[in-house]
Formats: sequence, C-alpha cells, structure tokens
Amino acid sequence: MAYIKMYKDRLKHNYNYLENTFKKFDKDWAVVSKLLCGNEDYLRELIDLGVKEVCDSRLSNLKKIKKLNPKVQTVYIKPPPKRSIKTVVKYADVSFNSESSTIQLLSDEAVRQGKTHKITIMIELGDLREGIMGENLISFYEKILELPNIEIVAIGSNLNCLHGVMPSPDKLIQLSLYKQLVEATFNKNIPFITAGTSVTLPLMLKKQVPKPINHFRIGETLYFGNNLVTGKQIKGMKKDVFRLYTEILEITKKPIVPIGELAANPSGEVFEIDEADYGKNHFRAIIDVGLLDIAPDYLIPDDPAIEVVNASSDMLIVDLGDTRRNYKVGDMLSFKLKYMGALSLLNSDYIDKRVE
Repeated sequence: MAYIKMYKDRLKHNYNYLENTFKKFDKDWAVVSKLLCGNEDYLRELIDLGVKEVCDSRLSNLKKIKKLNPKVQTVYIKPPPKRSIKTVVKYADVSFNSESSTIQLLSDEAVRQGKTHKITIMIELGDLREGIMGENLISFYEKILELPNIEIVAIGSNLNCLHGVMPSPDKLIQLSLYKQLVEATFNKNIPFITAGTSVTLPLMLKKQVPKPINHFRIGETLYFGNNLVTGKQIKGMKKDVFRLYTEILEITKKPIVPIGELAANPSGEVFEIDEADYGKNHFRAIIDVGLLDIAPDYLIPDDPAIEVVNASSDMLIVDLGDTRRNYKVGDMLSFKLKYMGALSLLNSDYIDKRVE
C-alpha cells in the first residue's frame, strides 16, 4: 500500500522559523490545517508544537481540533452554511463572513448556546471569491454592530485563491483604510486585519506590508517552505515535510509509442505521438497510486532520472529510461509533492498516513 509520511522534525523546524519570523515583524499568525484533512495523528503533531490558533474550512476538522485541545482558537475560514450554524457556533470560535443574514443566525445560535461568537468580515479585493464590496462595508457593519453574542474581531481578505490576483502593498493599504473608516464612523475598535494566506508572506519579508496589517493565515509555506511569489524555497525552511512512498508492481521494457488505433482514454485524453519515438523502447514501472489519489502533475520523483508518464484510476506509470537502473518489483519509489497533490493524497482513504 502506498503511504504518505509526515516528518515531524521538519514540521517543527518550519513552525519555529515562522514563529520567530512573525515575532520579529510583530505580527500574529494562525496555522491553516485544511491540508491535513482531519487526520488526528497529524493534527496532534501540529497542536503539540504550541499552536494557539488553527484555521480550517471543514467543520469536522475543527471538531477534532477542539477534542484534542479545547484551548486552541478555531477559525472557520469560509462563509458558514445556514444549515450548519449550530455546528459552526459549537466548534468554531471565529468564522469568516460576508452575509449579514448569516451573522444574524450566528447571533441567534450563540445566544442559545450561551457563547460569544467572533466574526471576521471578509472584503473583496479583486480575486472575486468571498467578500463584500468595499463600498458596502459601512452599511454591512451597521447591520451587525449591535447583534447580541457577536464580537467583530477582524476584517480580512483572500487573494490568489481563485483567479490568481496577487496581493500588493496598494491592496493591503486599501484594506487598512477600510478598517480606519469603520473605526472612525462607529467609534469602535477592530483588533485585527488578517491580510491573507501564505501568498502574502513574501511582502512581509520584503517589509512591504502596512503596519496596520497584523495577522496572517499560513498553510502552504508551513508545510512546503515555499515562497508563493517566486516559486522558490524560502532560505532556512524545509520543503519536504511530506513525502509519498509507492511500491513498484511491474517493470517491463516496452515501446514508448502505443500500438494500435488511438482514441480518448477514460480521462478524455488523446495521446499525441512524437514520430521520433517510433522504434524506441524504455523500461516502464507501474506503481500503486492512481488518479483516485493524485494527479500526475503534482508528483516530483526523488530520482531525477525517472519521468512520470501518466496514470489511470488506480495505477501510475513512470519511465525508467534505457535500463532498469537496479530497480526491481517490490522496491519503493519516493516523491516530493506539490501542495494540491498532498491535499489529494491526504484526502484519499486508499493512502496510508504515517508520522516519522
């Protein structure tokens, strides 16, 4: 069985790097745990690092976090579904909101549960995912200002998550001005501006984040140590907190070019033949993962001489080249992962999850 392994020493290294970095810049931050897909062993390792605030987009994951450590502040980082209001209030200390009618329901439920529910107002800055339009902020805030058992603790935004719009100093200044406008209009203090995810971190490292921006939500950079603007590894961070290990099921020398009339495969792809490959044969290995688990584009072989060819639902083919290079059936091949690939694997019931 293929398995994905979390290296807890590397996770701790990256966490400590980020913790020290945010302290240096005098900013607060929260860990985004949605990559872990609710795996309790992995969540436990995360919480044991001393994490005080965890963000997730699945209520079942927040429930597990509260079970592991009720003192951790949990944040539901998408607009709450109206049919899940009771669960949101029960397991999320904070939720991201962009609909006043939903906040009214959260208020009603918080009163019933005898709790104060915290709210982050999400504002649209151009990526066109969740968030109210800035010109509607004052009227929106006025509707929710006096709701019982609701505490407005932040305004925030999401960038680069849908259309790829990148954060910039100008956009962050705009977000800061929205906070100032609300505070001046209503004589109320909003403690936090949560500026975004890992994609905003490089601006802070270059000292291009306005001072009022005081909160970040970090997931991908924690687990992969990468700068999402340059695509490169951040110096001093580890890039391989996760690794995939797969078993070789078959090794056979075969033609590179398929034999027979070609049509679309079950994924709808039609193979294009390079005439220069006619007559060539390479050793090919079948390994025990497939499209049910991960898209091939998200896999990076640790052996640079291996090329990922393609996958069917349950098997993936890699090209070993002109020789077997000492590989044999039963050997394990390892892969570094891209973020969306790790997310797919961690969400797959067919992949074993281990801690090193």
